[in-house]
Amino acid sequence: MNRGRHLVVFVKAPRLGAVKTRLAADIGAVAAWRFYRQSTRDLIRRIGRDPRWTCRLAVTPDGALNDNRVWPGNLPRRPQGAGDLGARMARTFRDLPSGPVVIIGSDIPDLTADHVDRAFRAFGDHDMVFGPSPDGGFWLIGVRQRPLPRDLFQAVRWSSEHALADTLANLGSRMRVGFTDQLDDIDNGADYHRSNHQK
Repeated sequence: MNRGRHLVVFVKAPRLGAVKTRLAADIGAVAAWRFYRQSTRDLIRRIGRDPRWTCRLAVTPDGALNDNRVWPGNLPRRPQGAGDLGARMARTFRDLPSGPVVIIGSDIPDLTADHVDRAFRAFGDHDMVFGPSPDGGFWLIGVRQRPLPRDLFQAVRWSSEHALADTLANLGSRMRVGFTDQLDDIDNGADYHRSNHQK
């Protein structure tokens, strides 16, 4: 029983030269494309059909939404829309049906269904949950109920070591915040070579 739980995976159409550009600068565009395509496919396979939540894909660019050669047909999809990452996440939180929502990225090779379940369970004591990354960002953000504070993502320095701290600073003491497992995402060559998931 998923108790109205919504899991949203933010995905990018796996097009050569358009995904994992920081990683591509270190290992080459083809290797970065292969890594992203495989890690996204594996993640969706691990978590997409879990009965503990309803999984959706939030797709960018919007024109790739209906590309059935890329996305599994059994999962609902929605466009991410315009704007920076904060604007796209805020729109996703706003537009989904009632119930707790967790958003994750698609470049975390070690992420399992149990990691996601622990995040949902954390809502028992918290209004928001974050999955921190060692680089100062976050691989997961979840909210128990909406609406969100309007300025939650204001002036967040995305793709930097400040992303999580900036988001938390916007919250202040307005909400009870919890943290779940720390996981690595793969942003550059050093991350890639440290991982055991070279594809």
